[in-house]
Amino acid sequence: MLAAAVGCGDAGGLEGAGATATAVGPARLWPELTPASSPAFEIGEVNTEVVRGVKVPRDDIRRVDPVGVARAEIAASPGDYDGDKAPYRDTNRRMADCGKGPEHGRCPVLRPYYRDLTGDGRDDLTLGFRLLPGKTTAVRVYTVEKHRLVRVMAWEDALSGVELAGRSLVIRSPSEVAGYEYRLQWTWDRDQRAMLLTQDEMLRTGPRKHSRYPSTPPSAAPSLSPSASTG
Repeated sequence: MLAAAVGCGDAGGLEGAGATATAVGPARLWPELTPASSPAFEIGEVNTEVVRGVKVPRDDIRRVDPVGVARAEIAASPGDYDGDKAPYRDTNRRMADCGKGPEHGRCPVLRPYYRDLTGDGRDDLTLGFRLLPGKTTAVRVYTVEKHRLVRVMAWEDALSGVELAGRSLVIRSPSEVAGYEYRLQWTWDRDQRAMLLTQDEMLRTGPRKHSRYPSTPPSAAPSLSPSASTG
Protein backbone atom coordinates (compact mmCIF):
# COMPACT_ATOMS: atom_id res chain seq x y z
CA MET A 1 0.00 0.00 0.00
CA LEU A 2 2.87 2.36 0.82
CA ALA A 3 4.46 1.67 -2.58
CA ALA A 4 1.15 2.35 -4.31
CA ALA A 5 0.73 5.64 -2.46
CA VAL A 6 4.20 6.79 -3.46
CA GLY A 7 3.52 5.91 -7.08
CA CYS A 8 0.33 7.98 -7.13
CA GLY A 9 2.17 10.95 -5.61
CA ASP A 10 4.92 10.81 -8.23
CA ALA A 11 2.43 10.82 -11.09
CA GLY A 12 1.01 14.20 -10.03
CA GLY A 13 4.25 15.86 -8.95
CA LEU A 14 6.10 18.71 -10.64
CA GLU A 15 8.79 17.93 -13.18
CA GLY A 16 11.74 20.06 -14.21
CA ALA A 17 11.51 21.70 -17.65
CA GLY A 18 15.27 21.72 -18.16
CA ALA A 19 17.84 24.49 -18.07
CA THR A 20 16.71 28.08 -18.59
CA ALA A 21 18.84 30.58 -20.44
CA THR A 22 20.18 33.45 -18.36
CA ALA A 23 18.73 36.85 -19.26
CA VAL A 24 21.35 39.11 -20.81
CA GLY A 25 20.89 42.86 -21.19
CA PRO A 26 21.66 44.78 -24.41
CA ALA A 27 25.28 45.62 -25.10
CA ARG A 28 26.30 48.60 -27.19
CA LEU A 29 28.81 47.74 -29.91
CA TRP A 30 31.48 50.07 -31.33
CA PRO A 31 30.62 53.10 -29.17
CA GLU A 32 33.49 55.03 -30.74
CA LEU A 33 31.69 55.25 -34.11
CA THR A 34 30.23 58.65 -34.97
CA PRO A 35 26.43 58.33 -35.32
CA ALA A 36 25.30 58.71 -38.94
CA SER A 37 23.24 61.80 -39.71
CA SER A 38 21.81 60.67 -43.07
CA PRO A 39 20.79 57.34 -44.65
CA ALA A 40 23.25 55.50 -46.88
CA PHE A 41 20.53 54.40 -49.30
CA GLU A 42 17.30 55.94 -50.52
CA ILE A 43 14.59 53.46 -49.58
CA GLY A 44 11.55 55.65 -50.20
CA GLU A 45 10.00 55.38 -46.76
CA VAL A 46 7.45 58.10 -47.50
CA ASN A 47 5.76 56.95 -50.69
CA THR A 48 2.91 59.28 -51.69
CA GLU A 49 1.71 60.38 -55.10
CA VAL A 50 -1.38 62.05 -56.55
CA VAL A 51 -3.12 59.71 -59.02
CA ARG A 52 -3.49 61.65 -62.25
CA GLY A 53 -6.64 61.41 -64.33
CA VAL A 54 -8.87 59.93 -61.62
CA LYS A 55 -11.65 62.04 -60.15
CA VAL A 56 -13.25 61.51 -56.75
CA PRO A 57 -16.97 62.32 -56.98
CA ARG A 58 -18.17 64.10 -53.83
CA ASP A 59 -14.84 63.21 -52.19
CA ASP A 60 -16.23 59.68 -51.72
CA ILE A 61 -13.55 57.10 -52.47
CA ARG A 62 -16.21 54.42 -52.86
CA ARG A 63 -17.39 56.24 -56.00
CA VAL A 64 -13.96 55.84 -57.60
CA ASP A 65 -13.67 53.04 -60.17
CA PRO A 66 -10.98 50.58 -58.92
CA VAL A 67 -10.25 49.46 -62.48
CA GLY A 68 -9.74 53.09 -63.46
CA VAL A 69 -7.25 53.47 -60.62
CA ALA A 70 -5.27 50.46 -61.85
CA ARG A 71 -5.32 51.83 -65.40
CA ALA A 72 -3.91 55.12 -64.10
CA GLU A 73 -1.09 53.24 -62.36
CA ILE A 74 -0.29 51.42 -65.60
CA ALA A 75 -0.38 54.63 -67.63
CA ALA A 76 2.06 56.27 -65.20
CA SER A 77 4.69 53.53 -65.76
CA PRO A 78 4.51 52.57 -69.44
CA GLY A 79 7.95 50.97 -69.40
CA ASP A 80 6.71 48.32 -66.98
CA TYR A 81 3.55 47.42 -68.88
CA ASP A 82 3.81 48.31 -72.58
CA GLY A 83 5.61 46.18 -75.14
CA ASP A 84 6.54 42.52 -75.55
CA LYS A 85 9.56 42.88 -73.25
CA ALA A 86 7.84 44.80 -70.46
CA PRO A 87 7.98 42.85 -67.17
CA TYR A 88 4.22 43.21 -66.55
CA ARG A 89 3.02 43.10 -70.16
CA ASP A 90 0.26 40.54 -69.48
CA THR A 91 -1.27 42.76 -66.81
CA ASN A 92 -1.78 45.47 -69.40
CA ARG A 93 -3.22 43.01 -71.92
CA ARG A 94 -5.69 41.52 -69.46
CA MET A 95 -7.05 44.93 -68.46
CA ALA A 96 -9.28 44.54 -71.51
CA ASP A 97 -11.14 41.85 -69.54
CA CYS A 98 -12.07 44.28 -66.74
CA GLY A 99 -15.20 45.68 -68.38
CA LYS A 100 -17.40 44.07 -65.72
CA GLY A 101 -15.17 45.14 -62.85
CA PRO A 102 -12.48 43.56 -60.65
CA GLU A 103 -12.08 39.78 -60.51
CA HIS A 104 -14.32 39.15 -63.52
CA GLY A 105 -12.88 36.75 -66.05
CA ARG A 106 -9.16 37.29 -66.57
CA CYS A 107 -9.15 40.81 -65.09
CA PRO A 108 -5.96 41.20 -63.00
CA VAL A 109 -7.52 43.75 -60.61
CA LEU A 110 -8.52 42.21 -57.28
CA ARG A 111 -11.57 43.03 -55.20
CA PRO A 112 -11.17 46.41 -53.46
CA TYR A 113 -11.43 46.84 -49.69
CA TYR A 114 -12.55 49.95 -47.85
CA ARG A 115 -11.61 50.99 -44.32
CA ASP A 116 -10.66 54.17 -42.50
CA LEU A 117 -6.88 53.79 -42.18
CA THR A 118 -6.05 57.47 -41.81
CA GLY A 119 -8.35 58.22 -38.88
CA ASP A 120 -10.27 61.03 -40.59
CA GLY A 121 -13.60 59.24 -40.36
CA ARG A 122 -13.75 58.42 -44.09
CA ASP A 123 -13.02 55.18 -45.88
CA ASP A 124 -9.72 54.65 -47.65
CA LEU A 125 -9.12 52.22 -50.51
CA THR A 126 -6.85 49.17 -50.43
CA LEU A 127 -6.37 47.77 -53.91
CA GLY A 128 -4.36 44.94 -55.42
CA PHE A 129 -3.63 43.84 -58.98
CA ARG A 130 -1.57 40.97 -60.31
CA LEU A 131 1.73 41.69 -62.02
CA LEU A 132 1.68 39.20 -64.90
CA PRO A 133 3.15 36.97 -66.24
CA GLY A 134 5.03 36.70 -62.94
CA LYS A 135 3.69 35.64 -59.56
CA THR A 136 3.85 38.97 -57.75
CA THR A 137 1.00 41.27 -56.79
CA ALA A 138 0.92 45.04 -56.41
CA VAL A 139 -0.70 46.31 -53.21
CA ARG A 140 -1.77 49.94 -52.93
CA VAL A 141 -3.53 52.17 -50.40
CA TYR A 142 -5.28 55.37 -51.48
CA THR A 143 -6.91 58.22 -49.58
CA VAL A 144 -8.59 61.48 -50.57
CA GLU A 145 -6.85 64.81 -49.92
CA LYS A 146 -8.08 68.17 -51.23
CA HIS A 147 -10.52 66.47 -53.64
CA ARG A 148 -7.71 64.37 -55.13
CA LEU A 149 -6.96 60.66 -55.00
CA VAL A 150 -3.57 60.16 -53.31
CA ARG A 151 -1.59 56.94 -53.14
CA VAL A 152 -0.11 56.65 -49.65
CA MET A 153 1.38 53.16 -49.81
CA ALA A 154 2.80 50.92 -52.55
CA TRP A 155 4.40 47.48 -52.46
CA GLU A 156 4.95 44.54 -54.82
CA ASP A 157 5.68 41.01 -53.68
CA ALA A 158 4.66 37.37 -53.80
CA LEU A 159 1.86 37.20 -51.26
CA SER A 160 0.93 34.62 -48.65
CA GLY A 161 -1.74 36.86 -47.17
CA VAL A 162 -2.85 40.46 -46.64
CA GLU A 163 -4.67 41.79 -43.59
CA LEU A 164 -6.12 45.06 -42.33
CA ALA A 165 -5.70 45.58 -38.59
CA GLY A 166 -6.70 48.89 -37.04
CA ARG A 167 -4.74 51.62 -38.86
CA SER A 168 -2.31 49.09 -40.31
CA LEU A 169 -1.89 46.95 -43.40
CA VAL A 170 -0.03 43.66 -42.91
CA ILE A 171 1.52 41.69 -45.77
CA ARG A 172 2.82 38.14 -45.37
CA SER A 173 5.19 36.76 -48.01
CA PRO A 174 7.00 33.44 -48.43
CA SER A 175 10.64 33.16 -47.44
CA GLU A 176 13.42 31.18 -49.09
CA VAL A 177 14.06 29.68 -45.65
CA ALA A 178 11.83 26.65 -45.13
CA GLY A 179 9.37 27.02 -42.26
CA TYR A 180 9.54 30.85 -42.17
CA GLU A 181 7.73 33.78 -43.76
CA TYR A 182 8.18 37.53 -43.94
CA ARG A 183 5.68 39.80 -42.20
CA LEU A 184 5.66 43.49 -43.11
CA GLN A 185 3.37 46.05 -41.52
CA TRP A 186 2.53 49.55 -42.76
CA THR A 187 0.84 52.00 -40.39
CA TRP A 188 -0.62 55.44 -41.06
CA ASP A 189 1.57 58.28 -39.84
CA ARG A 190 -0.31 61.57 -39.52
CA ASP A 191 2.86 63.69 -39.57
CA GLN A 192 4.16 62.21 -42.84
CA ARG A 193 0.65 61.78 -44.27
CA ALA A 194 1.63 58.32 -45.49
CA MET A 195 1.62 54.64 -44.57
CA LEU A 196 5.08 53.94 -43.14
CA LEU A 197 6.76 50.56 -42.92
CA THR A 198 6.68 50.20 -39.14
CA GLN A 199 7.50 46.52 -38.76
CA ASP A 200 9.59 44.09 -40.83
CA GLU A 201 10.18 40.66 -39.38
CA MET A 202 10.78 37.01 -40.21
CA LEU A 203 8.46 34.57 -38.45
CA ARG A 204 8.37 30.82 -38.10
CA THR A 205 5.41 29.08 -39.69
CA GLY A 206 6.46 25.43 -39.49
CA PRO A 207 6.79 23.19 -36.42
CA ARG A 208 9.51 24.11 -33.96
CA LYS A 209 12.08 21.54 -32.88
CA HIS A 210 11.94 21.26 -29.10
CA SER A 211 15.05 20.83 -27.01
CA ARG A 212 15.59 20.32 -23.29
CA TYR A 213 18.55 22.70 -23.40
CA PRO A 214 18.94 26.36 -24.41
CA SER A 215 20.44 26.91 -27.85
CA THR A 216 23.43 28.73 -26.35
CA PRO A 217 24.46 27.87 -22.79
CA PRO A 218 25.29 31.01 -20.76
CA SER A 219 28.84 29.76 -20.22
CA ALA A 220 29.38 29.50 -23.97
CA ALA A 221 28.24 33.04 -24.78
CA PRO A 222 31.02 35.02 -26.52
CA SER A 223 32.59 37.91 -24.68
CA LEU A 224 31.58 41.39 -25.83
CA SER A 225 34.59 43.15 -24.36
CA PRO A 226 36.91 44.56 -27.05
CA SER A 227 40.17 42.69 -27.51
CA ALA A 228 43.53 44.36 -28.08
CA SER A 229 44.88 44.27 -31.63
CA THR A 230 47.90 42.00 -32.10
CA GLY A 231 48.80 43.49 -35.45
